[in-house]
Amino acid sequence: MRKHYLDNIRWITVVMVVIYHVFYMYNSEGIAGVVGKITGLDVQYYDVIMYIIYPWIMPLLFTVSGISSRLYLDRHTSKEFIRSRTTKLLVPATVGLFAFQFIQGYVNVSIAGAIDSAQMPLVGVIIATIASGIGVLWYIQLLWLFSMALVLIRRIDRDRLWNVCRKTGIVVILLLSVAVWGAGQILNTPVIVVYRFGLYFLMFLLGYFVFSHDEVIHTLERWFPLFLPASIILCIVFCRTFFGYNYADNPVYKTPLFLGYGYFASLAMLGGMARFGDFSNRFTEWMSKRNYGLYIFHYLGISSVALYLAKPGLIPPVAAYLLSAVAGFAGAYLLNAVISRIPFWRWAVLGISRRKERKDAQR
Repeated sequence: MRKHYLDNIRWITVVMVVIYHVFYMYNSEGIAGVVGKITGLDVQYYDVIMYIIYPWIMPLLFTVSGISSRLYLDRHTSKEFIRSRTTKLLVPATVGLFAFQFIQGYVNVSIAGAIDSAQMPLVGVIIATIASGIGVLWYIQLLWLFSMALVLIRRIDRDRLWNVCRKTGIVVILLLSVAVWGAGQILNTPVIVVYRFGLYFLMFLLGYFVFSHDEVIHTLERWFPLFLPASIILCIVFCRTFFGYNYADNPVYKTPLFLGYGYFASLAMLGGMARFGDFSNRFTEWMSKRNYGLYIFHYLGISSVALYLAKPGLIPPVAAYLLSAVAGFAGAYLLNAVISRIPFWRWAVLGISRRKERKDAQR
């Protein structure tokens, strides 16, 4: 049976990503690469929304991706897994850069002021434009790498470790927070800080080996009344401690508080959704079908409003936030609807296989 709670976690989390990026675009914490503060407020207290969302959204997505990888491999061969993940993840993160995402790159470098810089040669602008087009695609880049590594790990493991992890109880789940802290200290890229190989690979493997077991998910369901208040308390303490600091960079993102909050919030989300969100209706199905497109395209709408309307001061701050949110959602759904119907671009940008294109053409 399909685990609908995983589908619901995916689209809910991506919706939170869109909301996060709206506030991120106009943050007052001095994070580079965005328009930044556009209000006259001494302190933008509502920036706390970023602190609430950021520590857990990506750890949770990688955990769910690990679970989903196990479920897929239960029904498909490793070759099918490699082919599927390469088409869905690697193609959009490479071919997609030249087919479409360079547009996002142009907006990004324009926000950063590189386009108008006399010191930047044309070749440099072109390279920066293409590289900046990666944007939110860093997630699918890492997910493809982790998926390929998983194929090798499966050949070695042959389900021995996976079967042992079936017996994971609440004590081990709690102790895994120490492993999460340790993984958060290693393999972090120094400049582009979103590439946290240690933390995200561990969460992906925990999803595959541990949380793919129904028995372990049932444990999370039973202990949801513990995980929820624990994550709320950690959230409050984290926000009070680090509000005003760059939460996405060293040293904040290596602290036990940051990593502990992210881990326990992920457990609360998994347990809570398995317990209360394992259902499907027309709305959840609609959101799930368009979830990938929302993730791929949402930042273009947000950043375009920021560049062409908010940054020049053509609209008031409230309108900038609202229009960015509308553009993020509506623009993404519109682009997804259009590009998913164009034969080559649906493959290059959204990873819709050519085999599926041929089936659609025969209908």
